[in-house]
Amino acid sequence: MLLPPPVRPGDALRIIAPSGPFDRTLFFRALGWLGQRYRLIWQRSCLEREGYLAGDDRRRLDELDAALRDPVARAVVAARGGYGATRISHLADFSSLARHPKWCVGFSDVTALHLEALRAGVASLHAPNLAALGRGDAEAREDWLSALEQPLALRVFTGLRTLVPGRARGVLAGGNLTLLFCSAASRRLRLPDGCLLFFEEVSEAPYRIDRMLTSLLISGHLDRVAGFCIGDLTGEGSTDTTLEVVRERLSPLGVPILAGLPIGHGNVNRCLPLGVPAQLGDAELNVNAP
Repeated sequence: MLLPPPVRPGDALRIIAPSGPFDRTLFFRALGWLGQRYRLIWQRSCLEREGYLAGDDRRRLDELDAALRDPVARAVVAARGGYGATRISHLADFSSLARHPKWCVGFSDVTALHLEALRAGVASLHAPNLAALGRGDAEAREDWLSALEQPLALRVFTGLRTLVPGRARGVLAGGNLTLLFCSAASRRLRLPDGCLLFFEEVSEAPYRIDRMLTSLLISGHLDRVAGFCIGDLTGEGSTDTTLEVVRERLSPLGVPILAGLPIGHGNVNRCLPLGVPAQLGDAELNVNAP
């Protein structure tokens, strides 16, 4: 995996809207805060709206390609998730990302970009989208800056819930479960052998979690996963019910499973580098572990 260089104060960041439209107040508030530290490059066309998309496919694809091809920018930051990235990500020039490695930053629908970066062999950053930073949560903002500027620092998540015991190490991959499922259906999902697979989900009933995991199992995409680390799973039914579905579906693989990572659509969404080495075990996930 190619590891993009750390972002430094004064570096250029590309702001893009590859998915849905966003709250403009939060967007401009975040721009004002972030612009005090970095040089921000963005197009006013990202403010366009076409139904549930931030402009048509051509606008969003051109914007994404320009960001990926930029030899100067150190990160590409998504304004928001929602829906729409899967309509353009397979057409984008991710070979440019390998030539000019930079951090792709975001989560939820932005998982489509993380998976394309993974296919290109470039690490990325699962983290709050720009509009979320406009809410002014000081702890979330500090975690975001630290993850970008010290992406290879050891990050430790403790007190996790053990669904299946054991220890494993591998490269971190993953993101939103629905996007993993959709990427498998479109034949864009390529997980590294022996990876640690992270996933989170929002507003899904337990039976739909079951359906997606079952499809990934039957298709063989999970055959060579070394372990699972699970973030927020919010939706219909209790978290315990949903996690029992996860345990029942994935435990036959015979690999360790930890749950409870403070990552996803909950009140806390910690940053998680993807494409970097990690190890899990004893109710703990160590990212960038030696």
